[in-house]
Amino acid sequence: MQHRRPRLSKKAKVLAAASVALTALAGVTVAQAGESSKKCGAFDTVTLGKYYVNNNLWGQDKATGSQCVWDNSQSGSTISWGTSFGWANNSKGTDADVKSYASTVLGWHWGWKVDKATTGLPIRVGDRKPVKATWDFTLSSDPGTLDVAYDLWLHAKNTADWADQPTDEIMIWLNRQGGAGPLGTKYGSVSLDGAMWDIYQGNIGWNVYSFVRQANTTKATLNIDDFTQALVRRKLLSNDKYLSGVESGTEVFKGSGRLDTKAYSVDIG
Repeated sequence: MQHRRPRLSKKAKVLAAASVALTALAGVTVAQAGESSKKCGAFDTVTLGKYYVNNNLWGQDKATGSQCVWDNSQSGSTISWGTSFGWANNSKGTDADVKSYASTVLGWHWGWKVDKATTGLPIRVGDRKPVKATWDFTLSSDPGTLDVAYDLWLHAKNTADWADQPTDEIMIWLNRQGGAGPLGTKYGSVSLDGAMWDIYQGNIGWNVYSFVRQANTTKATLNIDDFTQALVRRKLLSNDKYLSGVESGTEVFKGSGRLDTKAYSVDIG
């Protein structure tokens, strides 16, 4: 089982490129309506300070079903959100096709939706800035075939916008269910941030590197710099690349369930 990455629709690119005002100052606690105000349209978004939640249904043309997202709270740089889904293959789809990647977005995703200055991105890989990412979530039992992962986007310049394809993509899989597996072939293994990870390497027009945790978890505190430098040491990634975007969510191949993020944050520097 291998994942496939998105080729964004025109609608998605327009949504990603749009610049909107922040809904709240970063240091203010914001009470949200929660699941009662869920959004279920393809590429619907909810802004939470420097992040936004994206109902990224990029593979839905190969499925029957639906997915929704909602926001729960924001306090400073920590947010809480959720997603529920139910997907089955249609006549064009297979078990190897990712149907959706409902996710939080910090920074670039085929453009900048929130004020770029608030995100702390992009940053040059070789500058070695710490990027502390914390995630505490729950996953429903028997959710089908999926992974729960970070998705990092890198460019050769620090001015990437909606029309700029990435040069590199790095996924960090914390959890996988139902036989889900990453793109490409296994390169090796590495110990990082208190866990063992298998590294996979592939290419879909840009390089894709996946760190797959050997033991599933639902709670992690990572320094993203540890992962980019693991690739630099193996001469797979250049220090001159720029980390432009940090996302987190669930890639669903098929099945029904939900992901509830209790607490999530990304702090740079």
